[in-house]
Amino acid sequence: MASTRKSSADTPEQPNPAVVRTQEYDAGEGWQVGQAAPDDAYRALDTAGTGEPTGPVVHRHPGGYARLIVQKGATVTASVRRELDAAEAEGEQG
Repeated sequence: MASTRKSSADTPEQPNPAVVRTQEYDAGEGWQVGQAAPDDAYRALDTAGTGEPTGPVVHRHPGGYARLIVQKGATVTASVRRELDAAEAEGEQG
């Protein structure tokens, strides 16, 4: 009597679900975490010598002392987003 079961050689090997990578998508450009910064972001530093950031975020070096928050094309991280939010909140207060 012939066996109706297929041998393991007849069935294609199935990938292990733990090894299959999910599809990845480009986050695009923007100012949200994980996206590529569309432009440089600078913030002036206090000239009184404290080195505290002051003023709004600008996209060209403001002259004098300034800190580059994120470079164009770099990934926006959580700390970059916090600094952008802090500058925005400070601008709303002042």
